[in-house]
Amino acid sequence: MKISDIYKNKGKKILSFEIFPPKKDDELKNIEPTLDILSELKPDYISVTFGAGGSSNNNKTIDLARKIKEVYHIEPVVHLTGLAYSKQEIDEFAKAIADAGIENILALRGDINPNVPSKNDFRYASDLIEYLKPRTDFCILGACYPEDHPESPNHVSEMHNLKHKVDLGAEVLLSQLFFDNSHFYAFEEDARIAGIDVPITPGIMPAIKASQIQRMVNTCGAVLPEKFQKIIDKYGDNDEAMYDAGMVYALNQIVDLLTTGVDGIHLYTMNNPKVARTICDGIKNIINV
Repeated sequence: MKISDIYKNKGKKILSFEIFPPKKDDELKNIEPTLDILSELKPDYISVTFGAGGSSNNNKTIDLARKIKEVYHIEPVVHLTGLAYSKQEIDEFAKAIADAGIENILALRGDINPNVPSKNDFRYASDLIEYLKPRTDFCILGACYPEDHPESPNHVSEMHNLKHKVDLGAEVLLSQLFFDNSHFYAFEEDARIAGIDVPITPGIMPAIKASQIQRMVNTCGAVLPEKFQKIIDKYGDNDEAMYDAGMVYALNQIVDLLTTGVDGIHLYTMNNPKVARTICDGIKNIINV
């Protein structure tokens, strides 16, 4: 089933998760305990991240997505990055994804990686969307950044580029993580004013380790609110306390988002089933109200 149809027909808030495939082929089975728990939580879909490098013939992302669909009967979304691939290679990936019975992809540029040479066919995610839309039958999802992409020159340019992405065929938008809901609300309002009318789902990553938080901030440019910085300052050296505080903070974010009326919640699980279960237990009675 296409993710766009889930948003149209569900009649309730959408719950989705992101996981990443193991680095080694022989570790694919080790993710089963995580998938067992995630499937119990009945998400509407699960997205699987994609690492640049390799080929369509031996791709753990596609293998894992197939398992999610065939074994767990949950719709998968395959992340597909374009920066490191040629048009011919993207054609091969698209065929492999379609042959696996997968109908949904998240089209991304991909991070610049000095160990993986960039190619010139897909410099931006919009290039990948423009190429795939007329050639495939995928439902194409896109990424968005409530605090603007770190490489964006300004907010006006950010909105223009996001509208262009949607006009080319992105049917659902998943947001990068953020720690201050006011940034998401302002972003969503600007997106609607810009004529972006597709579902926009906020992405939440519970920040449960101080070192992890700094890494996330450096990677995506998210701003740490003062109240969350106080949590890090007080509990950052105590793993158990930081876990509890980080989970409570994430739950408060999600409750506020649901109360305000977002399209759904996309949870970055970090392949941690305990995190996913704690979040879902905390919102199970409110997500569909």
